[in-house]
Amino acid sequence: MAPIKQEEFVQSIADALQYISYYHPADYIRALAAAYEREESAPARDAIAQILTNSRMCAEGRRPICQDTGIVVAFVRVGMNVRWADATVSLQQMVDEGVRRAYLHPDNKLRASILAEPAGARRNTRDNTPAVVHVDLVPGEKVEVDIAAKGGGSENKSKFVMLNPSDSIVDWVLKTVPTMGAGWCPPGMLGIGIGGSAEKAMVLAKEALMEPIDMHELKARGPRNRLEELRVEIHDKVNALGIGAQGLGGLTTVLDVKIRDYPTHAASLPVAIIPNCAATRHVHFVLDGSGPAVLEPPRLEDYPDVRWAPAADARRVDLARVTREEVARWKPGETLLLNGRLLTGRDAAHKRIQELLASGRGLPNQVDFRNRFIYYVGPVDPVRDEVVGPAGPTTATRMDKFTDMMLEKTGLLGMIGKAERGPVAIEAIRRHRAVYLMAVGGAAYLVSKAIRSSRVVAFEELGMEAIYEFEVRDMPVTVAVDVNGTSVHQTGPAHWQAKIGKIPVAVA
Repeated sequence: MAPIKQEEFVQSIADALQYISYYHPADYIRALAAAYEREESAPARDAIAQILTNSRMCAEGRRPICQDTGIVVAFVRVGMNVRWADATVSLQQMVDEGVRRAYLHPDNKLRASILAEPAGARRNTRDNTPAVVHVDLVPGEKVEVDIAAKGGGSENKSKFVMLNPSDSIVDWVLKTVPTMGAGWCPPGMLGIGIGGSAEKAMVLAKEALMEPIDMHELKARGPRNRLEELRVEIHDKVNALGIGAQGLGGLTTVLDVKIRDYPTHAASLPVAIIPNCAATRHVHFVLDGSGPAVLEPPRLEDYPDVRWAPAADARRVDLARVTREEVARWKPGETLLLNGRLLTGRDAAHKRIQELLASGRGLPNQVDFRNRFIYYVGPVDPVRDEVVGPAGPTTATRMDKFTDMMLEKTGLLGMIGKAERGPVAIEAIRRHRAVYLMAVGGAAYLVSKAIRSSRVVAFEELGMEAIYEFEVRDMPVTVAVDVNGTSVHQTGPAHWQAKIGKIPVAVA
């Protein structure tokens, strides 16, 4: 075979990462479109419509599906007869150079989310390197690559357990999935790894997520082995939990369940779960020395004709005039369209605010949260004529420990984020008569179109974690926790689980 050139490998990595930043896999779009047609829950159906609309917009505009453009994970299988023509660096370094090119591409710059010194300074590497690379030497004369960009919201919901050999895997999964909340942005996939050692089970779960969605086909032909039986059983029983799209309650929580296993010790049963979110991003390519990988874009006509628009009864809110009395009238599950100016802030900004307030120094002059809303977001940098890049919400529970402080000491009126709030945050919201609004995760480009101006007002050195001021027009959100502490992420799934029909769930 012809030798593989270093430049061909590097450019293929870069091209693949650009490709998956704005193209969903076709199998995911087909499965999500089918879920949309089946869905009976109005909030879940609306959320899926936003995700599908966002997906088409990203394919047309070649901009990221989600503002969290992920940590790069690559599975590289190198044929033992492969010859490298001119390689001067390691395989890890070649992958990292591809990541660097992709994430700094001037026409579609992707968000740098990787921090060095994770237990220390947590310094942003600014180019999303390094990637996580798994290498396997296999027979043959080709290099095969499965590459993914894995969002933090779904990665953070990964679970692992060492079960006893006699324990039920299904029972553990059904007990565990509800504890994952909705921060992983369902509907998506569950990757499950069974066996090996602790670290092997986690790698198996991650690798399983690279497989195409085929649950419909599997059910049509029937399972052929125990793993396929497990896939169907877990798929059906997880969906019967009623969690639904974005955790709002509904018929579809998972589109597929993928399982890989490996022989394990007689005393062990390691099991790992890793979810894939609504921004499912992965692609497979092969290099044989004939040139860089060629990735065919999907056809726009293959996307479902779903065009999200706000409901006619959606309440428009003027953020410049909104009062606590008005906020108190908002109902759980109600759709709002926000208009006016709001501030942003996520993990690093909240920590900085906490430190400033604790020291008595106070907030920067340009940061005034009184009677305002904060949006938990870390946007992508703008390109061309954009005001801001894709700017979907980040997982709100990470800000739970700061919620009481923010509501008590800054005069904040409400918060906007993704997924549910935990009990500590809900109690703070109830006590301060505040509100939490939810934006759809996985619809970042769609949300960004509601942002008409953007400027950094504090902590510019934090990069995407700085505090911005956005001016928004008809930004769609759902009242997720009202002033009484009623959470739609509790009431919605409970209603739909009862409606679907209860299933036996193991109790811890």
